[in-house]
Amino acid sequence: MALDLQVNGVLRHFADLQPPVTLDIVVADLGLQAGRVAVEHNGDIVPRSIWETRNVSNLDKLEVVHFVGGGTL
Repeated sequence: MALDLQVNGVLRHFADLQPPVTLDIVVADLGLQAGRVAVEHNGDIVPRSIWETRNVSNLDKLEVVHFVGGGTL
């Protein structure tokens, strides 16, 4: 059974992920660097320190925010 998640308002199909799946696995599958994103799971901001224990289920909602550096003064 694959996993479908709503990521930033878009339904995404994760064919290679088999439950149980944790948040850190989803972030890695998205190709994101954990140190450069913040994640909200079903309305809750999840500290990076518990991503490995936070299970995600089919049709859960994730909001992923990327940190971007740069700029000039």
